[in-house]
Amino acid sequence: MVPLGWWDNGIRHITNSKRPIVKPADLKGLKIRTPPDPMTIDIFQALGAGTEQISFGELYVALQQGVVDGQENPLVNIASSKLFEVNRYISLSAHKWECSPFLMSQITWMRLSPADRDVIKATAKEAGELQRKLFLDAETRFANEFKANAKLQVNEADQAAFREASAKVYDTWKAKPFGDFVDRLAKSAQA
Repeated sequence: MVPLGWWDNGIRHITNSKRPIVKPADLKGLKIRTPPDPMTIDIFQALGAGTEQISFGELYVALQQGVVDGQENPLVNIASSKLFEVNRYISLSAHKWECSPFLMSQITWMRLSPADRDVIKATAKEAGELQRKLFLDAETRFANEFKANAKLQVNEADQAAFREASAKVYDTWKAKPFGDFVDRLAKSAQA
């Protein structure tokens, strides 16, 4: 695969049906749906939540039936899947950012002329910039809509407390065989 760019998959926030989440201790006793991503599971366990892996397609019903108390996703996903209908508390925790690689087959890439590669690189860069802008615009719009909805309770989480409570996750992942990559990625994100 040839990476052509990185697309925004959103800053993730927490919703639940029980209470506002301001500090990590507010997650104690809650069962939060996470994707089957080991780092996300580690983060939520470090924050004190129980975790459950449920497919995204089954999440709305699982929240509605109380199989889990809450979940974590970007505001765009919360809005498009109407998760706010079954989770009235939206806590802006910004606990994780995700991106999606924009990839092309290396076999196809090698068949292209250098001029065609240049066009594809430039187009991919432009498309990535547009995607990130549109995603940010949508996140801002949904944040405002959620805050204006009297049926919902939106709050800011103490992000410093979340960083502190999940710091050991970084240390754990930095100790893995690919820890140098984790360290470079974290330093790049802080820049």
